[in-house]
Amino acid sequence: MNGSFVTGTDTHVGKTVLSALLVAALNGMYWKPVQTGTAEGTDRDSVRAWAGVPEERTWPERYQFDPPVSPHLAARLAGVRIALDAFEIPEAPAGLPWIVEGAGGVMVPLNERDLMRDLMRQLGLPVVVAARTALGTINHTLLTLGALREAGLQVRGVVLIGKENAENRHAIEHYGDVRVIGHIPMLERIGRAALLDVFEKRFDRAAFFAAR
Repeated sequence: MNGSFVTGTDTHVGKTVLSALLVAALNGMYWKPVQTGTAEGTDRDSVRAWAGVPEERTWPERYQFDPPVSPHLAARLAGVRIALDAFEIPEAPAGLPWIVEGAGGVMVPLNERDLMRDLMRQLGLPVVVAARTALGTINHTLLTLGALREAGLQVRGVVLIGKENAENRHAIEHYGDVRVIGHIPMLERIGRAALLDVFEKRFDRAAFFAAR
C-alpha cells in the first residue's frame, strides 16, 4: 500500500494540519479510521477544506463517536467494540498515495487489548511522526519512536510543528536516530496555497517521492 500513516506525540499536536499538507502536496487520499469528538466537527472536513480537495478524495471514517475522549472509552460509551479486522483500505484511484491519520498517539487504546500501533501494523504504512517544537518534545518524541520500533514499524521521519527550535531538532535526530523531514511553522491562515508553500520550502521531498 502506497502512502503514510500520520501519528503524533500527543493529541492536538498538529496531525490534521500535517495530513492536509501531505494530501495537497502528494496528491493524496485521506482517511481517518477512528474519529472521536464529532460534535465539534471532523478532521475529514478540516482536511478537505485545508487541502482544497473534493469529497471523493477523502474516505469515510470506519468509526465515529461524539465524545472527545479516547477511542476505547468512546466506543464503550456507545456500546460498540472497535475491531482491528474491521479496517480495510481500498486501492486508491490511479495509484494515489493514502494519508491515514491516527487518533491521539501511538499507545492510544482502541479496545481492551489493541492499541493504535496495532492498527498501524495491520495497515502496513510507513509512519510519519508529528511532534511539537516546544519544551517537552524531546521526551515525547523519543518515547513515541521507541514504541513504534518496538512494534516493528517503519518510521519515515519526524515533522516538527511550531516555532523553529534548532536545539530540539538536533536532539531528536541525534538521540532518536531519525531524520526530521519537515517543519510546519505557525501559520496565520491554513489553506492549500500556504500548505503547498510550506512543503516546498521546509520539507524533504525525497523522503516522500522516493518511496512512491
